[in-house]
Amino acid sequence: MPAYHDSLETRAPAEREAALFAALPDLIAHARAHGAAWAERLADVDPLRVTSRAELARLPVLRKHDLMERQHASRAAGGDPFAGLSTIGWRGLLQARGARRVFQSPGPIYEPEGQGIDYWRSARALTAAGFESGDLIHNAFSYHLTPGAWIMEAGAQAIGCTVFPGGVGNTEQQLAAIMDLKPVGYCGTPSFLRILVEKAEAAGVRLPIRKALVSGEAFPPSLRDWLAERGIAAYQAYATADVGLIAYETSAREGLVLDESVILEIVRPGTDDPVPDGEVGEVVVTALNPDYPLIRFGTGDLSAVLPGPCPTGRTNTRIRGWLGRADQTTKIKGMFVHPAQVAEVLRRHPEVRRARLVVSGRMADDQMLLRAETDTPSEALKHALQESLRDATKLRGDVELLTIGALPNDGKVIEDARTYD
Repeated sequence: MPAYHDSLETRAPAEREAALFAALPDLIAHARAHGAAWAERLADVDPLRVTSRAELARLPVLRKHDLMERQHASRAAGGDPFAGLSTIGWRGLLQARGARRVFQSPGPIYEPEGQGIDYWRSARALTAAGFESGDLIHNAFSYHLTPGAWIMEAGAQAIGCTVFPGGVGNTEQQLAAIMDLKPVGYCGTPSFLRILVEKAEAAGVRLPIRKALVSGEAFPPSLRDWLAERGIAAYQAYATADVGLIAYETSAREGLVLDESVILEIVRPGTDDPVPDGEVGEVVVTALNPDYPLIRFGTGDLSAVLPGPCPTGRTNTRIRGWLGRADQTTKIKGMFVHPAQVAEVLRRHPEVRRARLVVSGRMADDQMLLRAETDTPSEALKHALQESLRDATKLRGDVELLTIGALPNDGKVIEDARTYD
């Protein structure tokens, strides 16, 4: 397994901190000069003063739901689809600052991909997971609409790997391709990797995959150990469609190490205030990306800082990994589902008074159930709600029709009732 992706990973912590905060004022100045929303949000901020964590904490947090609402309002007004938060548009590949691709994540939220090698910085996580130049990787993230597959592909190609674009679904066809091409590596959700392994075992064959970088879902130790028993060393990457790589797992198996290009804060949920190291709170990151300078971006994920450096010699801050959501936005089968999407289902069906989306099941077996109150129940309504739920979330779910008043009056729109073991 390669030791490190580059020498940045073993810098003295003080050197890293100084470098990050030396770059931050230029990022803020660039964002204000080229992004209308940043010019408004940071109008009273002197970029030259933001050279410490204390000064950074004075800036407002931009949360995912706010980003989604800003984009929706901007598009509705015929304006910038990125709502003035990106400094680039589609000016073409010949323009140094032009977008290479534009993606749509559930919400919908649109994200630009700028120019450059390993734009999303996933190569660092792939290296830590043991991927090397010359490896063939089966990429089972979606190539449709969302950036997940492209995030991994860019990093894989940056370190000299060849990629088979498997995408999602078509399990039998993907399994056949794996047995034909014999890739040594896998990128995708952990649940789909388990499905591939189980189907191979049922057919009496063994997957050639020996290493994996998984993301998009919780990855419990039980599944990690289950894969290891079958000769697959799988590691986690914590990334988002907005930021790219945030943190990654190493062979030490002790939390996740931060990427070298992000500044991380853990804030108290519902506030913009950092909490002491070790306390669980919302992950807030500032990405040093001039194309999409998300300054104090609240991911909605919960985590906490781990004490001490990684035993592998990497000196960056470590976090405990994903510990839940700070809001009701929930990740189901690798896709974010927002309360606004449930509201869209209700908007299409005024005969439904209230509804709650319940997510249940065990790891790798997410089940969605929309529990809906109505005084006009029918099979036709149930079927129509199923179709609307699929249209809004891009996921399949069941529907249960209830009498008016059957749901608790607690304001909850999405309930995560899954078990993780």
